[in-house]
Amino acid sequence: MAPSAMNQWIRSLSEAQPVPYWLDDPCRPRPEPALTTSETCDLLVVGGGYSGLWTALIAKERDPGRDVVLVEGREVGWAASGRNGGFCAASLTHGLPNGLTRWPDEIHKLQELGARNLDEIEAAVARHSIDCDFERTGEIDVATEPYQAWELRDWHEEMTRRGLAEDVEYLDAEQVREQVNSPTFQAGLWDRRGVAMLHPAKLAWGLKRAARELGVRVYEHTPALSLKPYGAGMAVRTPYGRIRARRVALGTNIFPSLVRRVRPYTVPVYDYALMTEPLTADQLASVGWKNRQGLGDSANQFHYFRLSADNRVLWGGYDAIYPYGGRVRAEYDDRPETYAKLAGHFFTCFPQLEGVRFSHAWGGAIDTCSRFSAFFGTAHQGRVTYAAGYTGLGVGATRFGADVMLDLLSGERTERTELQMVRRKPLPFPPEPFAWTGIALTKWSLARADAQAGRRNLWLRTMDRLGLGFDS
Repeated sequence: MAPSAMNQWIRSLSEAQPVPYWLDDPCRPRPEPALTTSETCDLLVVGGGYSGLWTALIAKERDPGRDVVLVEGREVGWAASGRNGGFCAASLTHGLPNGLTRWPDEIHKLQELGARNLDEIEAAVARHSIDCDFERTGEIDVATEPYQAWELRDWHEEMTRRGLAEDVEYLDAEQVREQVNSPTFQAGLWDRRGVAMLHPAKLAWGLKRAARELGVRVYEHTPALSLKPYGAGMAVRTPYGRIRARRVALGTNIFPSLVRRVRPYTVPVYDYALMTEPLTADQLASVGWKNRQGLGDSANQFHYFRLSADNRVLWGGYDAIYPYGGRVRAEYDDRPETYAKLAGHFFTCFPQLEGVRFSHAWGGAIDTCSRFSAFFGTAHQGRVTYAAGYTGLGVGATRFGADVMLDLLSGERTERTELQMVRRKPLPFPPEPFAWTGIALTKWSLARADAQAGRRNLWLRTMDRLGLGFDS
């Protein structure tokens, strides 16, 4: 790569604000006041991201008479729920290949439940008049190397044989470039119905409004500090008050769980994204993208990219950074060396957009588990439930997780609680320094596989056999 090109790409970042584009909104709602008294309720939801918001909303929709309180340590949607790419996928299993590998006997049921869950998200957005730029445009997985094109074609044939290819179309190089024009694209798989695009922060803010309108009491800037049994229920201490609840649902995801034994099952992976200025009509025409699909490439170190409602391009992924010790810290949200790398990749993919500048650059932590998809459980004799480990696909799957948590708290057997996915947990991560060493070796091996036509070394093959992994 020529130094002049690299310098031009870096100059494109000169005015990028180090804040999430989605949260940088003058119409951002004011936070609710913090809890400063003692409260009692039927159900306490801890966490004001998608996981907690869906749980509180669905709890009231299931039983309007249920007394529900939600507490959030900072502001609703400020963490992963307001920092992601805005891809709302039907998949509950971090993609069909992962689900087919782990739960082959349940995969048709999991696909059915995932499609139903996405339909229900779309219906809830309409029912509660949530203005979140919801567009069910689907997603294209693109190949940028010949071996990836062969793999996509073979995978589509296998999906077809298994009866799992409904609304999924294989595109050759010419067909995929008709959809989105990049000289790097060599093939694609277009899932026409399984993914929607949306404004993630507006979804979180809309869910908060809808929950409050149904009677949920929401307290922001109210971290839950401890969780202990109290009579037949539970008590949660906050900085200025206390809440006694019959049942508690934990939607804290990457943040340390109030159930300590859950903590080894997740690690934080920091993911980063750029957002361009709005494209002009000519710039957009040079790319095509008339159907506005989300896109992701097929490498191990992959990129995801999409158009916003005002025709900006979000470009994220590739680097997945695990901080030693698994600490979640604000300083990790900003990483200029990754932004420079992403800018170079962007202009390699879309050389016709040379001269476009980036307006925002940001990062955030993803709650990753070793099987890449959410796990569930209960504690304190069934009075507490939790869901975590969505590994980057929580925009859609958290709604399903909310249903699971409420099912578990009710003690009822449902089609969801009978799933192996729900009844079994992933393997926990080892303590340091083994976690950092293993993740670093996995990252190096994945990069090496990308450089060697996808060939996986002994370490990756061993991890595959053990059902372990590291992914963003």
